[in-house]
Amino acid sequence: MLKKVIYPGTFDPITNGHFDIIKRAARIFDEVIVAVALSQEKKPMFDIQTRVKMAQIATKNIPNVQIKSFDTLLVNFCKQENAKIIIRGLRAVSDFEYELQIGYANQSLDKEIETLYLMPSLQNAFISSSVVRAILKFKGDVSHLVPQEIIPLLESI
Repeated sequence: MLKKVIYPGTFDPITNGHFDIIKRAARIFDEVIVAVALSQEKKPMFDIQTRVKMAQIATKNIPNVQIKSFDTLLVNFCKQENAKIIIRGLRAVSDFEYELQIGYANQSLDKEIETLYLMPSLQNAFISSSVVRAILKFKGDVSHLVPQEIIPLLESI
């Protein structure tokens, strides 16, 4: 049976922490769909097309990874993609309560959905998109926080 997993997020922008989770998920599952959420309520720094492009560039050498955007309930996107597993990253204990609540909410909407949590490696555990955005806002160096291939897109802001 083909095991397909969805790794959802805003990826605003994709970070080394996200990339770490994607690489590890790609070793575990046959197919990984990185689901880039439109997420207007979060007021992303980058538009959906740029976020999708950054994720595509970052993952271009991982053959079993696809990048897709979505603007619906995550469980509906999972049904559309015929996927029953969601991957979420946990950096710290502070992430756990929120992620647990979201996982339960998703399962309340679709009993067949399972959420698995992966921790990034220790070197990437402190990285978040919000940290990267804050540094970018002041034209700081984020080259150690994001995949090198997306830096030209970040410099265009």
